[in-house]
Amino acid sequence: MEKTVDLKTAQYKNIIDDYLNRQCFIYPSEPQQKLFEAMRYSLMAGGKRLRPIFVLEFCRLCSGTWEQALPFAAAIEMIQTYSLIHDDLPCMDDDDFRRGIPTNHKVYGESTAVLAGDALLTEAFHHIATAPLSAEQRIQAVEILSFCAGALGMVGGQVLDIEGESKQCTEEDILAIHSRKTGALIVAACKLGVIAGNGNDAQISAAEEFARNLGLAFQIRDDMLDVIGSAAEMGKATGTDTDKNTFVQLYELQKCEELVARYTAGAISALNCFTDIQYLTDLSNILTNRTY
Repeated sequence: MEKTVDLKTAQYKNIIDDYLNRQCFIYPSEPQQKLFEAMRYSLMAGGKRLRPIFVLEFCRLCSGTWEQALPFAAAIEMIQTYSLIHDDLPCMDDDDFRRGIPTNHKVYGESTAVLAGDALLTEAFHHIATAPLSAEQRIQAVEILSFCAGALGMVGGQVLDIEGESKQCTEEDILAIHSRKTGALIVAACKLGVIAGNGNDAQISAAEEFARNLGLAFQIRDDMLDVIGSAAEMGKATGTDTDKNTFVQLYELQKCEELVARYTAGAISALNCFTDIQYLTDLSNILTNRTY
């Protein structure tokens, strides 16, 4: 199972990396080359490419082609990358490494890192607006991504996360944080894939249900790995969440393991309205049992 999943995941990742490398922020006649370099530094730093992979796969599940989904996949990765650049800044988590290399502000300085993140966020919507898809698809994509990435989604979750550092959070508080901070962009990715593939309303709802459950399972595993994971495997420092409200602090590791299994099962069961779901099923199990 794992070998087959790894092969398809690698194929998707290569497609996404090639597209980002060829299509994004190559403007040789423009003077602001340091900005483009900083944007590409973080965008091309690797990572799991999980969100754009979901875009391509949900498009396929709706009988679309990965080619038509690539602009949406690139847009979600730009927003994910901008959020990481800003998250690593001294005013936020103050991290020195991301994906195994120095963080953006360590290489280009804080001002350029802030602006590189700003530009990635803005360019994501330009990428959607100019995608070779119908106007209706592009409008739906903008609506979904702006909602999930903004004050009611990822950014709202980040604010709740910061506020949570000064208090003891309940389970409801932590779910509110992570369903937005981590889960919202996964929801956006899965729904964008359905939109790119001309899926129906039932498929959009199923994609969202899958994403909400998987996002929680993924985050709980991430919280666990901050305690038990290896910095060398993770590509970033571990033990950095000791002052934050996490699922591990709320529960013990064994309870977290049970929650991961429950949310993973919920994600997989949401895929019933699709056919040929073996890849997503296996990928979900691998992601939520990962060691890095």
